[in-house]
Amino acid sequence: MDVITTGFGVLLAVVLLVAIGVVFLVSRLFRKVEQGKALIISKVRRVDVTFTGAVVLPVLHKSEIMDISVKTIDIERTGQEGLICRDNIRADIRITFFVRVNKTTEDVIKVAQAIGTARASDRETLQELFNAKFSEALKTVGKQLDFVDLYTKRNEFRDQIIRVIGTDLNGYSLEDAAIDFLEQTPLSKLDAANILDAQGIRKITELTAIEHIRTNEFQRNEQKEITRQNVDAREAILELERRQADAELKQNREIETLRAREDAEISKVRAEERLRSEAAHIRTDEQLGIQKENKAREIAVAEKNRERVIAIESERIEKDRMLEVIGRQRETELSTISKDKEVEVEKRAIAEVIRERIAVDKTVAEQEENIKRLRVVEEAERTRQAVIIQAEAEAQEALVKDIKAAEASEQAAKHKARENLVLAEARQQAAELETRAKIRLAEGAQAEAAATGLAQVQVRERGAEAIEKEGRAEAMVEREKALVLADALRDKLKGEAEGLTEKAAAMAALTDASRGHEEFRLRLEAEKDLRLAEINAQHRVAESQAMVLAAGLEKANIDIVGGDTMFFDRLVNSITLGKSVDGFVQHSEVAQSLAKPWLDGEASFPADLTRILGSLNTGDVQNLTVSAWLLQQIKAGGSNSDKLQDLLRAAQQLGLADQPIAALSGSPRQRGTGE
Repeated sequence: MDVITTGFGVLLAVVLLVAIGVVFLVSRLFRKVEQGKALIISKVRRVDVTFTGAVVLPVLHKSEIMDISVKTIDIERTGQEGLICRDNIRADIRITFFVRVNKTTEDVIKVAQAIGTARASDRETLQELFNAKFSEALKTVGKQLDFVDLYTKRNEFRDQIIRVIGTDLNGYSLEDAAIDFLEQTPLSKLDAANILDAQGIRKITELTAIEHIRTNEFQRNEQKEITRQNVDAREAILELERRQADAELKQNREIETLRAREDAEISKVRAEERLRSEAAHIRTDEQLGIQKENKAREIAVAEKNRERVIAIESERIEKDRMLEVIGRQRETELSTISKDKEVEVEKRAIAEVIRERIAVDKTVAEQEENIKRLRVVEEAERTRQAVIIQAEAEAQEALVKDIKAAEASEQAAKHKARENLVLAEARQQAAELETRAKIRLAEGAQAEAAATGLAQVQVRERGAEAIEKEGRAEAMVEREKALVLADALRDKLKGEAEGLTEKAAAMAALTDASRGHEEFRLRLEAEKDLRLAEINAQHRVAESQAMVLAAGLEKANIDIVGGDTMFFDRLVNSITLGKSVDGFVQHSEVAQSLAKPWLDGEASFPADLTRILGSLNTGDVQNLTVSAWLLQQIKAGGSNSDKLQDLLRAAQQLGLADQPIAALSGSPRQRGTGE
């Protein structure tokens, strides 16, 4: 048991030692590969590539490390070697390419077999290997683009280079490219003898000239813009200064306006006060005037009442006096009627004799007149025939002269009319122009007058306002004064009224004889004035009528019968009687009231009188005059005595009282005439 255990223990120890030895050996033969590198193990029959690590047996294996990390290849072309663009402008460029070995076994083996692991990891070797290829690709792509495009489209330029080169480079891989530097080649480094450089120089000169022009234009525009902005800024500053000045002036003006407004308001208040004062003064005057008018009216009413009472009493007295006068006249007329009747009979006899003599004289005169008329007619006929013949001859001569004169006048009138027409047109044009000028002057004068008037109105308004205010204060004082004066005047009027009342009472206390005497005196004075006025008026009317009558009678052929004085006396008496009747009727209310129906045409006096007398168609009554018959009827009494008395007065005033009743009833009346 122990041997077995011991053997097993030895075996286990041996195995353990072997394992430890193996582990130690493997750890010594294993080669670890760093990142970015590849381990190439060349074995007996094949080549292994590992990127992490592997066991390399001595003698049997050969191991090589290849750097497969990214490496840069710089391509720089400047000066005479610069890149020529499509526009033949040469550009200095420096570009960096990023290249590395593909991380694949085949590519690593391909690179290792092509250039060896040591050279593959050398940057200089890579520069030599790819310089020509990359330069060729750079030239190819650069020739396809202008310099400006090349400069502005750098990414496109880079992508085209990578596309031309390609990413597979026989085991290498082109990862990326970066343009570090790209500028135009200075002109000093260009060869003017080179045709491409010459074209590039010309292109550069043109472009730079254009750019210089643009630059100059931009500079000028910049200066103009700066100047414009300066001008705008200055204008804005001046505008702000102007606004500031305007604001200051406006503020000052508003202050002055407010001050003036306050002054005007003060003046307005003063004027209002004066206006109130004046108005109060005027109202006081009006009230005083009204009181005066009331007083005068009351006095006038009292005076009128007194006059009315006096007039009524005077009328009554006058009526009584007239009745007395009529009574006396009636007695007198009754005594004169009989005398007039006898005179009338004698007048009729005389008139009959005169009528017969006139008839004889008329017959003789008619015969003489016929003889004279016949002689005058024959003489006039002869004269007419001679005049007609002479007139016809003269008319023929005058006709010929008139025709010639009319023709000459027609021509002259045509020329004159044409001249007048031209002158009228000229005057019309001148008048129109003058009218327009006057209208303009009137408008100007109107505007000026309106402005002046408006200013005057404003001044008057201001003045009125000031006067109003001043007057209010004065009116208050005047009002107090007026009230005091009104009280004094009221007391005075009251005293006068009391005096008038006492005077009226004293007049009422007078006796009837004294009052009648006073009224009679007043009435006589009034009638005297009235009669004097009527006499003056009648005098002027008579003078006018005499002048008219004298003018009418100067050429009248009148044969006066009965003597020259008789005709004139009758004519004057008739006119005087008519005027007296007209004056009495116009100025007597009693006569107008009695004769109103006859004057208004509502009734006819001869018709009424005839109707009354028609019922008394007797020979005795017809021989009586109107007044005699009316007096007989009045004496007989009856209900119509008042109407008969009125009829008698009217007949007397109308001049019909002495006319016989037969003449009014339609019988022919024989009387002498002066015509």
